Amino acid sequence: MRRSVFLGCGSYLPDKILTNDDLAKDLDTSDEWISKRTGIRQRHIAAEGQFTSDLGVEASKVAIANAGITLDEIDLIVLATVTPDNTFPSTATHIQSKLGVKRGAAFDVQAACSGFIYALNSVDNMIRLGQANKALLVGAETFSRIVDWEDRSTCVLFGDGAGAVVLGAEDNIGSNEDRGVLSTHIHSDGDYYKLLWTNGGPSTNGQAGYIEMDGADVFKHAVLRMAETVQESLAENDLDISDIDWLVPHQANIRIMDSVAKKLSIDKSKVVVTVDQHANTSAATIPMALADAQSRQCFSSGDLISLTAMGGGFTWGSALIRW
Repeated sequence: MRRSVFLGCGSYLPDKILTNDDLAKDLDTSDEWISKRTGIRQRHIAAEGQFTSDLGVEASKVAIANAGITLDEIDLIVLATVTPDNTFPSTATHIQSKLGVKRGAAFDVQAACSGFIYALNSVDNMIRLGQANKALLVGAETFSRIVDWEDRSTCVLFGDGAGAVVLGAEDNIGSNEDRGVLSTHIHSDGDYYKLLWTNGGPSTNGQAGYIEMDGADVFKHAVLRMAETVQESLAENDLDISDIDWLVPHQANIRIMDSVAKKLSIDKSKVVVTVDQHANTSAATIPMALADAQSRQCFSSGDLISLTAMGGGFTWGSALIRW
């Protein structure tokens, strides 16, 4: 069986750091209030004139270097984002140009905070079908551009950043012991559209809009759906919770992540956590967490890693990979 294997990871964070104490200077909030409810202590903010593509390019350079490949080998670029540089063309093509990649195709995937899982699903299927051999998969966001900085219920949650992975094709025997992506699972339910959304768009008011969220409902659905789809991936591969070495969830809120781990009976020591330093960077959280864990040498060859996320739409999904 032809599988997609992870060859390299990379991440990038803008230089500017905005701490909870910084936010408290202009908002009725405090470091204690934010950190207790979310686990977030700081977030990074893109500089003026620094775009989503710029963050994605920097993360991609690290991932490509870690993968030990050349630009000429990349024949697919997929970017997960909800904060594109422009309405069109795709920001993935902008990244393609800035990197100097001349082969293959480049396109964006939009599934909010589940974007990386959705994009991984697309890339994995294309590699399995032989439509690509080496793919660059990027999650990049400049969420600071679509938050209302006067709304303490949302602005404290988000930050800017990018993560990237390089995936390549490898022939395996077709068992759950194979290296690479074992399976991906994606879902959506549009009935929950306005529980987590932006109040603008090109077709409605011609503006990007700001994030609006019903926090309590999002929390409830996130815990349920993220845990549910992890179980789905294990069942698909005849594996059990006890087989998971690492859980890499979407980094939205430490209470959501703790609740998902508890629901799955996964010890907190097996959960990769970066939300305290990065905040919620939407489609970038999972690849950034993978890059962080790899840089700390958390993963060993053969480790079973579960990825799971939920985002606006609602969208949700999971992936099970063998490192």
